[in-house]
Amino acid sequence: MRVAFQGERGAYSESAVYNFFGSSVDVKPCRDLSEVFDSVEKGETEFGVVPIENSIEGSVNQTYDLFLTHDLKVYGEIVLKIVHCLIANPKTNLKLIEVVYSHPQALAQCRSFLEHLGCDLIPTYDTAGSVKMIKEKRLKNAAAIASEQAAELYRMKILAKEIADNPANYTRFFVLSKNDSQITCKDKTSIIFSAAHVPGSLYQALGEFAQRNINLTKIESRPTKQKPWEYNFYLDFEGHRNEALCSEALKALEKRAVFLKVLGSYPKAQQEFPKN
Repeated sequence: MRVAFQGERGAYSESAVYNFFGSSVDVKPCRDLSEVFDSVEKGETEFGVVPIENSIEGSVNQTYDLFLTHDLKVYGEIVLKIVHCLIANPKTNLKLIEVVYSHPQALAQCRSFLEHLGCDLIPTYDTAGSVKMIKEKRLKNAAAIASEQAAELYRMKILAKEIADNPANYTRFFVLSKNDSQITCKDKTSIIFSAAHVPGSLYQALGEFAQRNINLTKIESRPTKQKPWEYNFYLDFEGHRNEALCSEALKALEKRAVFLKVLGSYPKAQQEFPKN
């Protein structure tokens, strides 16, 4: 089995892969999220793992947008605790650090620590990729924010650990596949839909779930990018799309919606509501 993820080896997405599939799976690092989707769609890998939202910084909008342009299903979800470390070359110490590299979300999640450090911040495409870069360039005045696994993988030094502003830092990942999962009775379903641009249309659409006592776990709006100020709604609800009540709700929603795409049904992550 081969699984694609965004980032270099040692990225949090790679940890999410092993969390879901086990340590023996073969992985394919990808430069960006679009490449992960393409890899699964073209059959180069059986699965892909992509971040969908962070408990502090919110949704990963590019992932949501890519579901509109790719015909893939959500096969599973993973909730991973994120522990950020400040990582540098072995002979570097904290006083020498003048610049810090990392993914924009990681930089944002460690804002207080970085403000106290007083360094220049440079966003990059990946946390682990930042560690790899400062190692390859042998930068003595630079550090990266990434995982402890990345430091071990590239044999780098951890200058500080658990540097995020909020220790309750979790990222939710989707597992991509050409098919979704079978019913487990502990499932969630993700969809995209757009409602007519008339009063009450969203209320009526959501009412199809309320009248069937189906619990909604998330709703997010994103611009359609076709007409200004018109939106698609990304919705997660409890239950499998092939269960009777969920199937009824989706058929009723299809009659009300201008557009509807079922992203897939999948087992809930084991850590549905993580706590410290």
